[in-house]
Amino acid sequence: MVDFLAENNLCGQAILRIVSCGNAIIAELLRLSEFIPGVFRLKDKADQQKYGDIIFDFSYFKGPETCEGKLEAKPELLDLDEEFRENNIEILTRFYLAFQSVHKYIVDLNRYLDDLNEGIYIQQTLETVLLNEDGKQLLCEALYLYGVMLLVIDQKIEGEVRERMLVSYYRYSAARSSADSNLDDICKLLRSTGYSSQPGAKRPPNYPESYFSRVPISETFISMVIGRLRSDDIYNQVSAYPLPEHRSTALATQAAMLYVILYFDPSILHTQQAKMREIVDKYFPDNWVISIYMGIAVNLAEAWEPYKAAKTALNYTLDLSNVKEQASRYAAVTERVHTQVQQFLKEGCLREELVLDNIPKLLNCLRDCNVAIRWLMLHTADTACDPNNKRLRQIKDQILTDSRYNPRILFQLLLDTAQFEFILKEMFKQMLSEKQTKWENYKKEGSERMTELADVFSGVKPLTRVEKNENLQAWFREISKQIMSLNYDDSTAAGRKTVQLIQALEEVQEFHQLETNLQVCQFLADTRKFLHQMIRTINIKEEVLITMQIVGDLSYAWQLIDSFTSIMQESIRVSPSMVTKLRATFLKLASALDLPLLRINQANSPDLLSVSQYYSGELVSYVRKVLQIIPESMFTSLLKIIKLQTHDIIEVPTRLDKDKLRDYAQLGPRYEVAKLTHAISIFTEGILMMKTTLVGIIKVDPKQLLEDGIRKELVKRVALALHRGLIFNPRAKPSELMPKLKEMAATMDGFHRSFEYIQDYVNIYGLKIWQEEVSRIINYNVEQECNNFLRTKIQDWQSIYQSTHIPIPKFTPVDESVTFIGRLCREILRITDPKFTCYIDQMNTWYDIKTHQEVTSSRLFSEIQDTLGTFGLNGLDRLLCFMIVKELQNFLSMFQKNILRDRTVQDTLKALMNTVSPLKGIIANSNKVYSTAIAKTQKIWTAYLDSIMKCPLHTAWICSL
Repeated sequence: MVDFLAENNLCGQAILRIVSCGNAIIAELLRLSEFIPGVFRLKDKADQQKYGDIIFDFSYFKGPETCEGKLEAKPELLDLDEEFRENNIEILTRFYLAFQSVHKYIVDLNRYLDDLNEGIYIQQTLETVLLNEDGKQLLCEALYLYGVMLLVIDQKIEGEVRERMLVSYYRYSAARSSADSNLDDICKLLRSTGYSSQPGAKRPPNYPESYFSRVPISETFISMVIGRLRSDDIYNQVSAYPLPEHRSTALATQAAMLYVILYFDPSILHTQQAKMREIVDKYFPDNWVISIYMGIAVNLAEAWEPYKAAKTALNYTLDLSNVKEQASRYAAVTERVHTQVQQFLKEGCLREELVLDNIPKLLNCLRDCNVAIRWLMLHTADTACDPNNKRLRQIKDQILTDSRYNPRILFQLLLDTAQFEFILKEMFKQMLSEKQTKWENYKKEGSERMTELADVFSGVKPLTRVEKNENLQAWFREISKQIMSLNYDDSTAAGRKTVQLIQALEEVQEFHQLETNLQVCQFLADTRKFLHQMIRTINIKEEVLITMQIVGDLSYAWQLIDSFTSIMQESIRVSPSMVTKLRATFLKLASALDLPLLRINQANSPDLLSVSQYYSGELVSYVRKVLQIIPESMFTSLLKIIKLQTHDIIEVPTRLDKDKLRDYAQLGPRYEVAKLTHAISIFTEGILMMKTTLVGIIKVDPKQLLEDGIRKELVKRVALALHRGLIFNPRAKPSELMPKLKEMAATMDGFHRSFEYIQDYVNIYGLKIWQEEVSRIINYNVEQECNNFLRTKIQDWQSIYQSTHIPIPKFTPVDESVTFIGRLCREILRITDPKFTCYIDQMNTWYDIKTHQEVTSSRLFSEIQDTLGTFGLNGLDRLLCFMIVKELQNFLSMFQKNILRDRTVQDTLKALMNTVSPLKGIIANSNKVYSTAIAKTQKIWTAYLDSIMKCPLHTAWICSL
């Protein structure tokens, strides 16, 4: 029969493409969930007031004309709606395509099942596909992935947010007028379920089964898939876990699939006690917290609470005596295996001979370690236990007590297990690559020894007290030929023959009294040793690596690992060399990528790159997060160094009297500086010890990682300093502007000097990094400030200045300005307001009109230059240009509204024009003419004067800059 996954097998390829697509959709949903525009949540009052009238949920569809009518009645709302559309249509389209792909996925799966039933695929039916090993795996995965998609959507993108985004997309796109649009079906599938992922939120009734049933799926198909999952080991995992106490871990992937798929047939959960008893006995006898997909953890005690049959079946597992038994067992296992692993990791213990002789023992140790880590990590996780649920809290407390749970000990076990696994895998990979070469060398050496012995007994080669013996000569030559005839490709026969040859060599030594001759005995012993090595080498199988890969799976900890971040960082702070051990842990975590990528790779899907990049990027981000403690610690030491250099250490003059040498030596502070500098060097050395590592498909270079970490910490600290340092009190007399700029300049100079000092100790280009990052911070803040004046905003993910790895932090605005650059600009404009100040061009100075005191002068630009550099001056210039444009727009708007549309004002101005014409003449009774005109147009002059005064002020500042 043709292989089910062969390229010419249309049936297999069709379901493989569906499953591949399912994994890609989940990755896209997870990726998009991080880019939900905050405005669609309508959480704060400002958003509700501004956008509440233009963002609708599904209630919009009850009366779209009414909603649109309300918008059209208010021109300012229409304008806001259009601006909102321009800014969000791109991200809305991306979300809609993801939602559409979920609906298309289930439609394609249903069509595939219909095609199977109708006999479209020759000689293939649902039954025959489920009999095939690959076929039953793919059919089970297809339904399971659909369930995971729905759960991920509800967990990551709230129901109300989904509805608002779908309605906005419907209103803003051409989909509403497209005849073949399936937006209605998508809305029915993804309408809000009432579920909330917030802790303590109440679960909606009949959730998630009512959600899963929104698109009908063949009941026969669901029933047969559940039947297969109940009875078969569809992934043949039990062979990797031969011990019976490991069975639930072996079947964990299948258990997660069954958990999701049971919601498609909730009658089993509700009423079929026999089936549920069978499921619990097979999959959940000793565990009740499971990972359903890439670390999404579920506690069955909570999830199955509403289902009578499921709850009853699970009661024995959740009985406190069973909980105590399991927790105590894993406490004992942890203690035992941790000692074993630490013993194996001792220098010189894991030698090639020991590994080859003890493969079963080493694999059993690995199994015990991984099973214990899995059980403890899942069952002690905070995310899997609702703190408001008394029973769950009681069970968790019991586990923590009886397992003697200590997160540091568990983390240490994980670290040592990862290191042990990594060393074993590398050894096996090397042994496999050298396997044939070594085997041939051993064979050659053994054969040559036998040939030499044959020559010895021929009497030709002199060897002390060895008489000529033609029989032994012929026998040893024959053994030599037999050794050379061993065939590497036929390993079974070669192994059997090698054992016989070893026995023959032992017998010849006994029967012919060769023990008396030490040289002959040595030759025989060497040959037996080479033959033993050949047996060991031929037994190096790739199956061992595959078993290690299966056993070492850490996908369940994809999210849980974050709870150990603080422990990792504390360990690195105490001992920077810990980074080398963490490397093995990160590589172990990278094995989780195999789960979503396997089918995508098999299907040769173009999604392989984007999905790989997403998961690899997430893991690399986590690696960066953990290792960020190194730059943080370096900067903490750096600040102490700067404080000592600035305030404590006196600069040594070029000429110095010898009696003052002791005063300038300052041995204490200088020793402290040296000590802190050494600590920084040690941190640098720690991160550089982590060799270049391939995490997923992303190459992680430790030098680049260090530089990025330093950049990130610099950006964080400089951005925070600028945010805090440039906040002004408008009521302060005199203005806080100059003192705060001086203070900020000193802070920036401190950062700059610290970077100059440290660059040689950490081998980075300090000045280059300083200029690049400061310019990026200022340009980004200018860009965000200018967004206020733009109709189409530049979002963070569109900005050329914002970065994922080295993000510029955003702070909550403290006034009408969004950033520090806006506050600085508005403070300058406030203190030089033409209503209260006067500019004297010859003096380049602003004076207070009333007191005639100097307000500010051209020195201000020097202070800004010292604080923000050229980038800051350039940013202020750009921002002022935007402000001028805004003022001109306001002026034109005011002119059109108050003058062009006001008949009285127009008539007055026309009458005035006629009176003063011709312009060269003298106007009779001018006082009366002008007074009358001013009185009739009184209401326009305040706004007119504001605009007229602001534009020249802004322009003056631009010219000064």
